[in-house]
Amino acid sequence: MAGFLPYSRASLTLDLIAVSMIAVIPMLVWSVYLVKVKRDYTRHKRVQLAITAGLLLVVAAFEWDMRLNGWRQYAWESRYYDTLVFPALYIHLCFAISTVILWVYTLQGAIRWFPKPPAPNAYSQRHKKVAGLAAIDLFCTAVTGWAFYLLAFVA
Repeated sequence: MAGFLPYSRASLTLDLIAVSMIAVIPMLVWSVYLVKVKRDYTRHKRVQLAITAGLLLVVAAFEWDMRLNGWRQYAWESRYYDTLVFPALYIHLCFAISTVILWVYTLQGAIRWFPKPPAPNAYSQRHKKVAGLAAIDLFCTAVTGWAFYLLAFVA
């Protein structure tokens, strides 16, 4: 099924992923603001769980679509198909895979070690470090995903 973003040859699912990678960054910044400035740990937790659930749904739909339909037929017309598309994809995959690992580790630790309702405790410093790495990794996943998207489906 054809996508909805202008100037793109991508499928609907690929466009959905591209938009979600833009949407997740302000949500992530808002979530960090909630915890660091407002000290609203409960809302921070809810936003993080919403981000996780949303990304899980979008990535599951993406994986399903890639298994059924693939992506290369949308990228063949790119002038960068034989040069930059695959290196951009591999760089993106490095960030995407490490993001999943860090995100799951961060989420698992938060669920396990923070009280209900969430509040600072002995685990907080470790959580800040790992969550910070996960956030940076997610940002890099978004940026490299968009670079791949532009090279493969717009150029």
